[in-house]
Amino acid sequence: MKIEIWSDIMCPFCYIGKRRLESALADFDFADNVQIEWKSFLLNPEMVTDTSKSTLDYLSETKGWSKAQTLQVTQQVVEMAKGEGLTYHMDKTVVANAKNAHRLLQLAKTMGKGGEMKERLLKAYFTEGANIDDKATLIGLAKEVGLKEERVGQCLDSDEFAEKVEQDIYESRQIGVRGVPFFVLDRKYGISGAQPKEAFEQTINKAWEDFVKSNPVLQVAENKDGSSCDLEGNCD
Repeated sequence: MKIEIWSDIMCPFCYIGKRRLESALADFDFADNVQIEWKSFLLNPEMVTDTSKSTLDYLSETKGWSKAQTLQVTQQVVEMAKGEGLTYHMDKTVVANAKNAHRLLQLAKTMGKGGEMKERLLKAYFTEGANIDDKATLIGLAKEVGLKEERVGQCLDSDEFAEKVEQDIYESRQIGVRGVPFFVLDRKYGISGAQPKEAFEQTINKAWEDFVKSNPVLQVAENKDGSSCDLEGNCD
């Protein structure tokens, strides 16, 4: 069963939603049969990177909020993240265009490292206050998850995977995504936003029921309770 997730690296609810999905899957008996694919989405594709300005300043300016209002709103998000075991330092997050980070994510996906790269980018942005539009920073993060520096540098010095990022965004419009995070299970069920864990559990179970109906061989294998022997004669 496949779960596709449209999200942006700069979206605080995307990290929270990621944790809630992971929590639901941790209690799901057939989690090993679930494939997750991270899709790109840009909340503000025209954002100009400005490391001299914090996200709090940016929100205050663009939303027309006072500093007190901004702090109140962001503190609610910080507390929500804390409830999922995440540490947000919203006062350290910097204004940065996420296009290059998404291109890096697309590269990592081709190497089977999409999940690891997504996690590292989110942590770098929300917890460490890293500039996710800085080449050296992105190379360092990529190396941590096992990507080779030279290959990452080649990607970032070009427009490689830019079309793939745009393709993901176009696809999101085609299926009606209006905000992120947005989770699509086997192209049949959708979860919009960082819903409670229970909502993920209910939708995962419903999607799984449909999945096993379409895959009867898998259904027999997963539901078999009896002992068995393998071809090498090992029995348990």
